[in-house]
Parts: sequence; C-alpha cells; structure tokens
Amino acid sequence: MNDISVDVAGEMDPPLDIPVKSKFPSFMRIPTHIPDPKEWISTQRQNVRSWLVFIQTSNFKAPPSIPRLGKRIMRNIEYFQANYLFVFLGLVVYCLITSPLILIAIAATFYAGYRLNKRHMENKKIFLFKKELTLAHQYGLVVACSLPVYYLVGAHSAMFWVIGASIVVITLHAAFYNIDALVKSDDAYPLLEEV
Repeated sequence: MNDISVDVAGEMDPPLDIPVKSKFPSFMRIPTHIPDPKEWISTQRQNVRSWLVFIQTSNFKAPPSIPRLGKRIMRNIEYFQANYLFVFLGLVVYCLITSPLILIAIAATFYAGYRLNKRHMENKKIFLFKKELTLAHQYGLVVACSLPVYYLVGAHSAMFWVIGASIVVITLHAAFYNIDALVKSDDAYPLLEEV
C-alpha cells in the first residue's frame, strides 16, 4: 500500500471582499447589521431621484399587460425607493399636523424621557417598592403609561391611516409610472426579466 499524505491545512473562511449576489431587489433584502441612523438618512437623501421626474405626468401610462404590471411595480419601487420613503414621511407629518392631540402626546412622552435622562445624569435615583429602577426600567414605565394615552388620542387609527394611504399612493404611482421611459436597459434589473 502506498501511503500518500495530503496537506489539507489552509484558510477555510471565504474571502470577505467577494460581493455576494442576491436574488432579491435591494429594498427586499434583510439587513445584516443595523445602520447608523444619520448615515442611513444621508444615504437615502442622496438616493432621492429628481422630484420633477417623479411627478412628470407625461410618464404616467396604463401598463400594457398584467405580467408587465408586476414588473413595472418592482422596477419603480427599486428606482424610486428613496422618493417613496419621503412620501411616507410626508404622510406621517401631515397626520401629525392634522391630529394635534397625537402631537401633544408624543411631545409629552419625549419630554418625560428627556427629564428621566437628565435626572439619571445627575445620579438621582428613583425607587419603586424599595427597589432602584434602572434607566431602562424608567423608560419602560414611560412607554407603558404612554400607550393608553396614545390609544385615547387615536394614534392607532392614525398609524393605520398612514400605512394604508402610503400603500395606496405608492402602489398607484408604481403601477402607472412608465419606468421604461427613464431606464431603457434591463441590465440594471436582471432578476425582474419575464420568463
């Protein structure tokens, strides 16, 4: 018998600089880490397409067929993702402006959190039933006390209105906006090609 030894030592981890291709569009991918909020907002602001192009009425056309409708919606959501985010935020602001009680309740919650944080920085302790409450417990109590107030002022109905209105507005825009007039090539969206 021949004894042949093979050296199997080496690096087992794949190199980290190879880009991984995903089969989903970028707006449907699950994030692998939580981004910094300031960095994320800055990125979204940079990705906003021209608002004149976004609302250009000459590009609104009915889709030629049902299979093309699905493709058009996906391509529009991919292309105008940041614009749709700002449409959603605009609807949130509109809802808060037209519902002053919700705005007052949110301001009261943030003020209570600010006061608790300030008290915590001054090393003043809060006790409940002879037990010291951590800052996280104090925030939890503020949230628990705020939820019934939010319910009474109608925050739940405002939240569902904003979600529903956003879905309707974004879907209508994505369904009727002719993205083919802007993006000619399917190379940018290879996963959305018809089969």
